[in-house]
Amino acid sequence: MVTHIRSPRVRAARSLAKRALRERSRLFLAEGPQAVQEALGQDTADGPVITELFVTGAARSRHAGLVEAVARTGAPVHTVSGEVMAELAQTVTPQGLLAVCRFIHVPLAELVAASPRLVAVLANVRDPGNAGTVLRTADAAGAQGVIFADASVDPYNAKCVRSSAGSLFHLPLVLGVSVGEAVTALRGAGLAVLAADGGAVLGLDELDREDRLTAPTAWLFGNEAWGLPAELVALADDAVAVPIYGHAESLNLAAAAAVCLYASARAQHGGAAQAR
Repeated sequence: MVTHIRSPRVRAARSLAKRALRERSRLFLAEGPQAVQEALGQDTADGPVITELFVTGAARSRHAGLVEAVARTGAPVHTVSGEVMAELAQTVTPQGLLAVCRFIHVPLAELVAASPRLVAVLANVRDPGNAGTVLRTADAAGAQGVIFADASVDPYNAKCVRSSAGSLFHLPLVLGVSVGEAVTALRGAGLAVLAADGGAVLGLDELDREDRLTAPTAWLFGNEAWGLPAELVALADDAVAVPIYGHAESLNLAAAAAVCLYASARAQHGGAAQAR
């Protein structure tokens, strides 16, 4: 059992809390049985996603099958004390399982080559909890990719990984491109590009009535505080507002993304036609 927080393995894993060191090693941390389960069986060009696993004795007993499955991939499994897990984990109440994982994002060209029908593009989204929630929503809505453009948060941030509830491992991620690059590539692949903008004249309901949401679509979502600047809205084919029927001033990013992505998913899966 590893009991010392200054163990070289523990220090190396703990360093992944810093973005610069994640990028240097191309590794990140995924905490909890849900994240470990979803990462298990995923592969990259360099090998299985999980490179090693840290587990407390109690968690090893509770999740014996999962721990054994990770061990069968050849990844080292380290039993650690509660003190060590508390040092590694970035939650108030650690769940006792923490995996070191390889980066899993793909080039933009790979995403568009797969002919996606629904993609979310995050522009300058800074909050990791919001970004992780959008990832989870995009996965649930059947999207084929999420692009973290411009100065958006690192999806390998621990809070973003947790908020995605395992969806980080389910759909292609693209990082490090500009919104302009993303829009050009997606439009070239046949997707309409729609900017979610609370001040837009065109409403989501109008698009739905006109059956325009049945087409392959990329949704562009902006920063939590100031939304999309005019120059990014101008890149889209249309700016679209989520209708507000009550007295709320607006919807937050995660809620607006859920409404827009599910409106497209419903139309693409035939729900709009069935409803009529």
